[in-house]
Amino acid sequence: MSKYRWTRDNWPIACAMIPFSPVLPDGSLVQDAPAEIWADALIQVAEEGFTELDPTDSWMRIADLEPSRLDEFKAVVKQAGLTIPAMSTSRKCVIDPEVGDQTLAYCHRFLDTAADVGASEVAFGFFGPFTPAQEKALWFWLAEGYSNPDDPATWKLAVDRIRELADHAKENGISIAMEMYEDTYIGTPDSAVRFVTDVDRDNVGICADIGNLVRLHRPMDKWNDMLAKVAPFMKYWHVKNYTRDEDPATGSYATAPVPLEFGVINYREAIRMALAEGFASPILLESYGGDGLSVCGKNLQTLRRILPRD
Repeated sequence: MSKYRWTRDNWPIACAMIPFSPVLPDGSLVQDAPAEIWADALIQVAEEGFTELDPTDSWMRIADLEPSRLDEFKAVVKQAGLTIPAMSTSRKCVIDPEVGDQTLAYCHRFLDTAADVGASEVAFGFFGPFTPAQEKALWFWLAEGYSNPDDPATWKLAVDRIRELADHAKENGISIAMEMYEDTYIGTPDSAVRFVTDVDRDNVGICADIGNLVRLHRPMDKWNDMLAKVAPFMKYWHVKNYTRDEDPATGSYATAPVPLEFGVINYREAIRMALAEGFASPILLESYGGDGLSVCGKNLQTLRRILPRD
């Protein structure tokens, strides 16, 4: 009997859909495409060895599908031999000054859809849409992006809205992981811990996506120091890796996405740190640039090798 919830053989490891464009070659949206188009993408995911999927809403918003279309989506997921253990939002900020109210309503629909497709966890964040500079950059994280205001009233609004979502999520048997992302209220380990502590709901924790931080061209704490602070609060975990080089003499930085085993974050050690604090949630694999799906497939093999065998 394993002392962990799962072992390396059955730990739910989902593939993110960020390697797939939300726009088809003819300019139409994947959202509106026939189910055969969805099936083609999901078959590619399954061919990389995945048995789990996160239908990331930067690819398509399944929470906005009509019931009959959602049934079609669930059917192609099943046909591909996949399940959905968890789901993530991307750039859906419930405190956005212009669309925060609409986004909050969307997140409630998202929770109901997650329950419908069998997901037990969701990831929310406070990062917003790309800025024009980010859209032009080779790597979007090298340009200045959306940030949360240093304002107690907005912090309180964020806490209140995540509490509201947490109470809804609990009714659905779902946990919420708040994604770490620069310049947001979950943008540093200390702020992330403070935020989920203020929310004070047992089904709300931290999505410890420290890859979002180590890729930045700015001073950054060591990955293990950051992870140690958030490990006791971890839920659904977004996992990716980057090279990182710093030159104190010139103040220059260089980062680039790489497969898990080649980056600055030692995931063999990171997994042990998380497990020691009781981590027992699904894992999501992400990768940007080039053939991100193949990189995710390689990373799946790496995780199956380094997760606990029993």
